[in-house]
Amino acid sequence: MKKISLPEHSELLSSEFIFGVATSSFQIEGAADQREPSIWDTFCQQQGRIKDGSDGLVACEHVLRWRDDVDLIASLGVDAYRFSIAWGRVIRANGSINEEGLAFYVNLVDALAALGISAHVTLYHWDLPQYLEDKGGWLNRETAHKFAEYAEVVAQALGDKVASYATLNEPFCSAYLSYEAGIHAPGVKDRKKGRQAAHNLLLAHGLAMPKLRKHAPNAEHGIVLNFSPCHPASDSAADRNAAAMAHAYHNLWYLQPILTGNYPDLLERLAAHERPEVAPGDMQIISQPIDFLGVNYYTRTVFRDKNDWFSDVPPTEPPLTTMGWEIYPEGLTEVLTDLQHTLGKLPPIYITENGAAFPDEVVNNRVHDEARIDYYNGHLLAVHRCIEKGVEVRGYFAWSLLDNFEWAEGYTQRFGIVHVDFDSQQRILKDSGRALRQFWQTRKLHTQVAEAL
Repeated sequence: MKKISLPEHSELLSSEFIFGVATSSFQIEGAADQREPSIWDTFCQQQGRIKDGSDGLVACEHVLRWRDDVDLIASLGVDAYRFSIAWGRVIRANGSINEEGLAFYVNLVDALAALGISAHVTLYHWDLPQYLEDKGGWLNRETAHKFAEYAEVVAQALGDKVASYATLNEPFCSAYLSYEAGIHAPGVKDRKKGRQAAHNLLLAHGLAMPKLRKHAPNAEHGIVLNFSPCHPASDSAADRNAAAMAHAYHNLWYLQPILTGNYPDLLERLAAHERPEVAPGDMQIISQPIDFLGVNYYTRTVFRDKNDWFSDVPPTEPPLTTMGWEIYPEGLTEVLTDLQHTLGKLPPIYITENGAAFPDEVVNNRVHDEARIDYYNGHLLAVHRCIEKGVEVRGYFAWSLLDNFEWAEGYTQRFGIVHVDFDSQQRILKDSGRALRQFWQTRKLHTQVAEAL
């Protein structure tokens, strides 16, 4: 079996650097009868929306099996566990608190703490309660205020027992893929609606920050954004301009307002009827200081010119994951150093998601996924190079702990370092999980010896 290896003096080997695994609520929890329906429950019921016609009603049965899953996490030797909270498991449609649902997360955090594992909570990972979508969802400005109320309920319950709170996971997906491209729930296709959803999501982030700081003053508070370096399909001026516009539209659109209080200049390229409605004071709310920036990275993107705008060019040259994504670890170093060059010193960063789907096969109760080991090794080296180039990266979370419901792809894509049989719910640690476990446990031993000297 291949091993994970890093340069001997890498910052990633220090005791200060945090390693963890990550999941999200809708993708693993199940127990749908114990929460309010979300937009993804509705989306899954619509014919043709999910690749295999599946849903997240059962998923990995994590709500039922969470104690065993926590033991599994502890066995890996990680420092931290990143997970999201299901809004609809905490707040009922009538606005009351579901105490049993909230207690699930309190018990989870307490169990992690008892094992010395820090909890990193994401408040929103795409599963908007359907009762809010019925009132306009992220197109309704009031949803941002409802989010702040929900954030306060969670922070009051968990407080400083949580190491970090991320308000949102990948608002790009919740806005562009969901309200502009129509690929994700609720499946709307409209540029103005995509831009408005993006603004209201960022407003929700800003409105929640004071609530989180009030009730968890010793925790870190931030947001998780996904980034991909945008490359031109050719060296033509038109394609290079298209790639630059894509970078502004997909990357800068979410980070720049938080750090500078302004949208990219590309906003002015949009027709007046396509621009988001921004109320006085919104940008000040959005641009409050954050303690950390969560970064999700998977691949690069390539764009060509299309009528003075941009159009993506899907990769065809191997190596590709089963998602059809190019394996391009150097892109992580590229995009973070580029963002720091453009926007100035970035906040401290956690790589909150990084992983890949491959055609895993169980043979004699083992999954030999050497390609995934190579993927992790290459991307950990890319994180090492980020630090060498002056980007302050404090931690890394492998995506994902478990094979799970992969949104519009259903159960056809396996990202986990743990294989899940969705019929029996049996968990099998893949070779990638074994390699990461060996790396994490060996690292801990080395740091303990070094600190003892």
